[in-house]
Amino acid sequence: MAIKRVAVIGASGYGGLQSLRLLQGHPDFVVGFLGGERSAGKRWSELCPFLPLPDDPLVETPEPARIAERADVALLSLPNGLASGLVPELLERGVRVVDLSADYRYRSLDQWSEVYAQEARSCKRTDSELCSEAVYGLPEWNAAAIASARLVAAPGCFPTTSLLPLLPFLKQGLIEQDGVIIDAKTGTSGGGRAAKEHLLLAEASESICPYGVVGHRHTSEIEQMASEIAGCAIQLQFTPHLVPMVRGLLSTVYARLRDPGLTAEDCTTVLDSFYRHHACVTVLPVGTYPATKWAKHTNCAFLSVQVDNRTGRLVLMSAVDNLMKGQAAQAIQCLNLMAGLPEATGLPLTPFYP
Repeated sequence: MAIKRVAVIGASGYGGLQSLRLLQGHPDFVVGFLGGERSAGKRWSELCPFLPLPDDPLVETPEPARIAERADVALLSLPNGLASGLVPELLERGVRVVDLSADYRYRSLDQWSEVYAQEARSCKRTDSELCSEAVYGLPEWNAAAIASARLVAAPGCFPTTSLLPLLPFLKQGLIEQDGVIIDAKTGTSGGGRAAKEHLLLAEASESICPYGVVGHRHTSEIEQMASEIAGCAIQLQFTPHLVPMVRGLLSTVYARLRDPGLTAEDCTTVLDSFYRHHACVTVLPVGTYPATKWAKHTNCAFLSVQVDNRTGRLVLMSAVDNLMKGQAAQAIQCLNLMAGLPEATGLPLTPFYP
């Protein structure tokens, strides 16, 4: 089915806002429906006067029947646990879905319920078949499946940034399967638009702190995709940090090389071979390390690699805009594939630097 009309549900959150901004400039998509719960019944200009939309549309309660009348695909930017209340009926009505939440990122509903225990207690899900059907929306690795999917689960920002540099080396068997460590740092917008005490300026400014040191939700999401590509169970250590900036995410991944004779140039060639045909990934030359500002407001991931011959360790670095390649823009990248378009259509790739 052709995709032209897009419904954006959760339109006034950070993910929804970024999606709308991108859709406004997209040559092939139009916004057919705006949905929200707390914002339902309000004109768009009341909520976000800084982002004018044609005809100042009304934000409506996201009822699947209404969405199906006015959209071919729904982009859901909702808190975890809410998308699953809409998706089954949307699919029944022929509306394809890209979900920005974690509701369909796991192959197993039982695993989702374990990782998202609090959300699972408040929503009694029975859609285990859809969990196994959903395609993980990492376009550089699942493009063909995304193109034909009814339901795409957009990855989290931390998994996107960590998996892009890591997966080629797992795929080629170039690193040890155990002992992988991911150290990641994100801006405050990763916590969403809703007010949270730890994201207040007085709390986050002039400070950096780790959180979710053991058992962060994205750990198991990263492990799931890494295990699929490696062909065996992968356990890794993941530690996120909150840094005092609004947007941007940097992951540094450490792994032990199977062949300590490999050089940084060899490993850069590995990344180049996997991503040379993907416009949204830039592999940097040896000795050039990515900065989050380079990726700001773009759908580009900047990757770099170094080898410490003294320790036999591979050091992978990756920077993205957490609201773009880490969220909304990657969702549009998936929509492009679903519509049969080149994956980078309508997406900004040139940095707004400085």
